[in-house]
Amino acid sequence: MAATSSDKLIIFDTTLRDGEQSPGASMTKEEKIRIARQLERLRVDVIEAGFAASSPGDFEAIKAIAGIIKDSTVCSLSRANDRDIARAAEALAPAARKRIHTFIATSPLHMEKKLRMTPEQVLEQAKQAVRFARQFTDDIEFSPEDGSRSDMDFLCRVLETVIAEGATTINFADTVGYGVPELYGNMLKTLRERIPNSDKAVWSVHCHNDLGLAVANSLAGVMIGGARQVECTINGLGERAGNTALEEVVMAVRTRRDHFNLDVGIDTTQIVPTSKLVSQITGFAVQPNKSVVGANAFAHASGIHQDGVLKARDTYEIMRAEDVGWSANKIVLGKLSGRNAFKQRLQELGIHVDSEAEINAAFARFKDLADRKSEIFDEDIMALVADQQQSHEQEHFRFVSLAQHSETGERPVSKVVFSIDGKEAVSEGQGNGPVDATVNAIEAKVASGAELLLFSVNAITTGTQSQGEVTMRLSKAGRIVNGVGADPDIVVASAKAYLSALNKLHSKVEKLNPQL
Repeated sequence: MAATSSDKLIIFDTTLRDGEQSPGASMTKEEKIRIARQLERLRVDVIEAGFAASSPGDFEAIKAIAGIIKDSTVCSLSRANDRDIARAAEALAPAARKRIHTFIATSPLHMEKKLRMTPEQVLEQAKQAVRFARQFTDDIEFSPEDGSRSDMDFLCRVLETVIAEGATTINFADTVGYGVPELYGNMLKTLRERIPNSDKAVWSVHCHNDLGLAVANSLAGVMIGGARQVECTINGLGERAGNTALEEVVMAVRTRRDHFNLDVGIDTTQIVPTSKLVSQITGFAVQPNKSVVGANAFAHASGIHQDGVLKARDTYEIMRAEDVGWSANKIVLGKLSGRNAFKQRLQELGIHVDSEAEINAAFARFKDLADRKSEIFDEDIMALVADQQQSHEQEHFRFVSLAQHSETGERPVSKVVFSIDGKEAVSEGQGNGPVDATVNAIEAKVASGAELLLFSVNAITTGTQSQGEVTMRLSKAGRIVNGVGADPDIVVASAKAYLSALNKLHSKVEKLNPQL
């Protein structure tokens, strides 16, 4: 299907639902709200805020987001049953614009092995689910899970039926990343040609990146299959190898408008700030050579390239760094800056602070950081506010102070002071290095029994004065969590990150993660 001059590509962001299913990427309600606000600034069309029936925490997060977001449609996922759909509707009740997104598996493998249902039972359940959801909203999305491995005849029957029942968006899901662009695009095209009422719904694509083809498959679904909605996540976040990356789809369509002939409503200058926020909250660092949002995306190391760019930028640059928000990394404040300037910068960065007391607390942290670091960047402000909000959300363990000693030929020693439910605890430990000694000191007191799966350090900005952002990924009893901490002292940042991860393990949040 060729695009027409009036076509718009709907951007459906599922960072808060499918993206959160990355191992360790679970977010608190407050963290989800921060990302949702930024997605609204980015001007995404639909925010899939979560899966309401998966846990009380997800329900409350969706409900809170629904009450805050005004410019984007807020969506909740639900399985194709009355309980899930009613729960989604309840969570979405405060939303100015809401969508219920229901799904059921349609591939022979999934129906037989997972659902243990016959095709006729699946068809009937899909039909009844859409009919029931229509009681709550006119905006209904239906997804055939594992659609790319489903029988074409059966898939046509299911999708024709749910459109007749009132589904307004049909999402063709490549759940396991099995698709390849030409086949995936043509399969979607065939569906639209064979289903008599296909013109009554917007067609959507949802692709996973198991073969590194999520973006290519999504764009093939748009150009060959006629899809006008792309489901994606910031930084391509998602379970296994991730989902379609929002920034790549948006900039491909925008940069090659001569080919796609489609409009997107995204404010592209918010892409990099959104990428950094999601990375900071989830603890999933962006690889330097990641397109659009990677640190090297607009760096030109080759002498020939540098010479060309200096003479004419478009010799080697097909996009401008400032168009996607890279110009934001600038010196903004110093230790002589006042409270009003700090408050204004929070507003410019889209950081919502609920009370004057929180602003005062954040400003006090800022002044402390400014005494230790001469130049404060936007990323520094984002990190210190995130650290403050995290400490308010998770009170069981809280970092207080640290002293450590290491020298060549001697075993490092660390003394950590932290609170446990408000009561101060002091613990010492030794290790192969200062970070190892710090973790051992904490474990000597808490004895969590957790396994450390990942220890990652990234500089928030440039230079040796940069704050270090540390991610610690812990596993215990099948649960995987990420903890993030930031500080100019890497060892302190490590202690904060470890305690942050322990807090998440202590929360004992249980939720169901659907495969879609």
